This record gives sequence, structure tokens and C-alpha cells, in this order.
Amino acid sequence: MPEIAHITYAHTGKSIEINKQRMRPMQEKVFERRSSQYILLKSPPASGKSRAFMFVALDKLNYQGIEKVIIAVPERTIGSSFRKTDLRAYGFFCDWIPDEKYDLCGLGTDSGKVKKFREFLKDPGAKIMICTHATLRFAYSEINDPSAFNHCFIGIDEFHHSSADIEASRLGDLVKGVIEGSSAHVMAMTGSYFRGDGVAVIEPDIEAKFTTVTFTYYDQLSGYKFLHTITLSYDFYSGSYFDVLKKDLDTHKKTIIHIPNVNSRESTKEKYDEVDRILETIGDYQGQEDHIVDIVKTEDGRLLKIIDLVDEEERGRKQEYLRKNADNEDAIDIIIALNLAKEGFDWPPCEQMLTVGYRGSLTEIVQIIGRCTRDYPGKNEAKFINIISEPDASTGEVAEAVNNLLKAVAASLLMEQVLLPKWDLKAKLPKLQLVEPESDEAKTIIDNDMDDLVEAIMTDPEVISVIPKKNAGKLINKGLIPKIIIDKYPKLSEHDREAIRQHVVSELILPKKINEEEERTGSPDVRLLRFANNLILDIRELDINLIDSINPFEDAYEIVSKSIDKQTLGLIKNEIDGRMGRIRSFSVEELRIYWPLCENFYKENNRIPDRNSEDPYEATLGEVLRYIKLLKEKREKDGSE
Repeated sequence: MPEIAHITYAHTGKSIEINKQRMRPMQEKVFERRSSQYILLKSPPASGKSRAFMFVALDKLNYQGIEKVIIAVPERTIGSSFRKTDLRAYGFFCDWIPDEKYDLCGLGTDSGKVKKFREFLKDPGAKIMICTHATLRFAYSEINDPSAFNHCFIGIDEFHHSSADIEASRLGDLVKGVIEGSSAHVMAMTGSYFRGDGVAVIEPDIEAKFTTVTFTYYDQLSGYKFLHTITLSYDFYSGSYFDVLKKDLDTHKKTIIHIPNVNSRESTKEKYDEVDRILETIGDYQGQEDHIVDIVKTEDGRLLKIIDLVDEEERGRKQEYLRKNADNEDAIDIIIALNLAKEGFDWPPCEQMLTVGYRGSLTEIVQIIGRCTRDYPGKNEAKFINIISEPDASTGEVAEAVNNLLKAVAASLLMEQVLLPKWDLKAKLPKLQLVEPESDEAKTIIDNDMDDLVEAIMTDPEVISVIPKKNAGKLINKGLIPKIIIDKYPKLSEHDREAIRQHVVSELILPKKINEEEERTGSPDVRLLRFANNLILDIRELDINLIDSINPFEDAYEIVSKSIDKQTLGLIKNEIDGRMGRIRSFSVEELRIYWPLCENFYKENNRIPDRNSEDPYEATLGEVLRYIKLLKEKREKDGSE
């Protein structure tokens, strides 16, 4: 199999150790900031953010004058992460017990849930409510008075769904409105602090009000007890993806299979037929239990329990089954989904993700990887396998694009880089005379789907492969963009496709620095990451080759990477920090002063100082040690004394 990344972590168990109140280190770090009115938690998927919220929420209910707690999640299945939890037995002062009446993540209409939401706010005996982002937005819009949330503690899981662009995100409007118009407390949690549309998650002046707690992806994984290796693989194919899927699927592993979007080039356009073919690939279909679980018999006689989330029939009951059996290893073997079972989905035994179709969004890749990175007894390896249609480009061009993608993913796994960058794809232009759409569908696409379409174009393998070529702009504009629009929206008229194409092109204008490069070369480079401090980093500038070999097979090829271990991740981080001007330098005299202080810190605390510490003294010592390490590496490389 084409293994593009093999990441091994020291599994010390440290990140899942608990203190006397059953808190992991990250949760303890958050709890120390519990008195803050606004808390922003940046922590990897499956790192325990939900439990961290429970600890803070219960303290606010009992000791900080908060009367009601509202926790909002992106989709209903994620609500199970905040189900009833026994905390008192492990030393905490009380248990987490949501009001069953106000668990709005079950079945029901939007209007009915909004009614329950308003009832909750007026119910003097109700304390804890669980709902979706959508229900929270609908209720906020209907209530139309931020002060109604006075004395409430609002938690927003997967906060990157918010946006500083108020017109584009009602959740962003809600956060801003609640902070400015009520006494409410807010805790925002995210494992992907960037967006694909180039819009900030929240405005700088609003973000400045938050107390930020950061816990890195690497810290989390290196502290696990069982899981210590992650493998990222990219499998290229020509023809049908089912043969490759059969080769990659290990039915002995708990697996989530994501079939391609029906508008993608990998899709057969018949999603239900694709599910049937996948079931045939697994084995002989035996029937269904209670209209929820499909039973398939493998060649070696094992009976596998499979949940089909592609079929809309009984989907609500299937999601309820998943919620109730997330920790039951015997209840589920394989999940087949289209757009569900990605962000925030909690299935701890999951070991393997098979995702068909190119995923250009770093947010989506990190979230998908996060579905299989929960620590779980007996699980020592997690796999993310992306099955991709072979692009129309030379092997060398694809290898370069894959290496750049891998560097971006590796940087994301360092978490500090996940939290800061965003794909910056557009800037406002003077009003242009554009062809206007005729159909309501095309108008909706231009009004609501433009960011997703822009990102799909800018991360398309064919687009990436032609960027370095002469006159690439013309080819992308006149050839590749129309092709992608046709693939995504095959039923639109030629007029509407042209209207969408013109609006897309008007969006694809990068910041001034990139515009100047485009004027010079005639080709916009879309592989740029812009970080929060507004500096530009070109992934290609990172002098790191992660490709180990390129092996031809059948009609396509596989690209195999070098292993990404702790040393490699450290190298990537140092490269990024250096190019972003984050590495602090010290004179020889300063190093002589600080070195004894570093030694004393280690003796007193039994650990090295953390350069990311909020204590400026510890952070400085941490910077000193990093600078000494970089000097040592440079001297070893140069062969100098």
C-alpha cells in the first residue's frame, strides 16, 4: 500500500494520566482558567475537550453565579460526547447530569427544538442543555435579544464553524452578539483553528477577550498509553476505486469508509449502488437487524456489523444506535458514510479511515484523521488512507504536489501550525461586470457555496500540477475551472456555469504580495499558507523531502514517504518557525547567564521549561534551550566546533 506518512510517538500515557479530580493534563490546564469569562480551547480531536468543558461548566454553575449551561455541537451524533458522566466517584465535587428533557440532539423538528430551547431558558429547575449549532442559531435568531442569555454559560464545540464574516456565519454573529450584549460566559473549543475560505474564525478584538489554552496534537498522541503510530497513505488508481478499496480494506480493523461526493470525479454518481458494491467487497450479505445494522459474512466466516449512513432511511435511528454504542466494541465493525461520521464523531475503537476522493481542505483531513486517533485498549496503530483518482499529470509533478501536501499535513499535526494558518484565497476587488445567473440553484451556489467551490478548485490536483507551468492562469481559468464546475454541478445550464465561473475567477485574487508575484510570473501560486501574523509562508520553501520512493504499479503508481517521527516533526516546526521569524536568538553572554537557570528549573520541576508557557520566565528558558539545540544542529551539519 502507498504509505505516504508513518508517524510514531512515544506512548508514555502521560497525556491521559489523571489527577485526583480525574483530570488529564490538558483538562487541568483548562480548569485552572475556569474563572475567565471567555475561554478559547485549541486542542486536537479526541483529546478530551468535552470533559474539560464539563469540569468548567459545573464549577461555574456551583460557584460562579451561572444559572444555566448550553453546549452546542455541529451535528446530533456528537451530542453523545456530553452525555451523563460520573465524576464524583473519581474525586470531583459533583457529576455531569444533563437534563434529559433538554437533550435536543435526538429526533425532532427544528421548530420543536427551538420551542424546547426557549422553554429551557425560562425553566427555573433546568440546568444543562445539549443542542446542535443549528438549533442554537435558530433560537438566537428567533429570540433576537442577547440579554436573554444573561447568567448562561455557552459552550461551542468545533468552533471553527464560526466566522468573523457575519454575513457568512450566523454562528459568528451569535458569538459576537452574546459577548457584546449579555453577561454570558462562553467557552469555544476547536481542533482546527483555521478555515478554508480565508476568513478569520473571529475578529481580533473579539478573540482578544478570550483566555486561550493550547494543547498540541503531538503532545496528545505522544502521551497516549496504547496508540503510538499513525499512518497516512495516498493510493492512486485508474479505472474503478473498488479494486483499490478491496486491497486497502482490512476487515479485522474497526473502519469508517467515506464514499466520494456524488459530484466528484471519483463517484459513480450512484451512491446507493456504491454502498452495495462495498458490501459485496466485504463479503456475503446476510440481512439486516432491526432495520439498523447490516450483517455481512466474510470469506473466513466472521459476521460483521455494518452501519450504512448513506441511505437516508432510518438514518436517525442509526445515529441513535451509534450514540448509545460508541464504546461497545462488539456493536459496530464498519461504518459507511458520505458526509457524516467526520467532524466530532466519537467512536473510540475506530482504527482505520478509508476516504475515497481528494480532500484538499486541511480542516477536513485533520478532522477525518481525528476520528481514528482516540486511545483505546489494544489499538496501537491508526490509519488514514485516501484513495484518489490518478491525476492527469506527470509522476514528478504529482510527487511534488504530494510532498507539498504532506508537509502541510505534517505541519498541521504539530497543532501550533494547525491553529494559526488559513488558506488565504481572496481579497476584495473593485466591482466587476459579471454575468449574472438565471436559475435559483446557480444563485444559491454563488451566494452560499462559493468558498467551498473556490477551495475545491485551489486544491484540485490538476490545478496544482499546472501552476508552475507557463500560461497556467489561462489554462486554469478557461479549462480546469469550467471542468470542475461541470463535475460538481452537471445539471446547470451553460449560461449558469459561465456565470459561476466568472464569479469564481473574481474570488481568486490573493493578497498584494501574491498579486505582485502573479504579475511577474503570470501564474498565481495557490500553495501558500498565510499565518495569523499576516506573514506569507510558501510550503515549497520548506527544505524537506518526505518522499522516499515512487513505485509504478499496474496503470497508476504509488508514492511512499519516509517515516515521520518526532525528529522530523521537530525539523518541520523549526523550519516553519525560522521562516516565520519566531525563533528568538541569544548572545553568548545571555546563554551563559540562562543555562544555569535552565538546569535549576529542571531540578526543581523534573521537566524542561516549556517555551509556550504563559509564565514569561519559563517561556524564556524554553526559548534558550531551543536556541541552543538549533545551534548544535547547525554546527553538526556544518561540521564546525
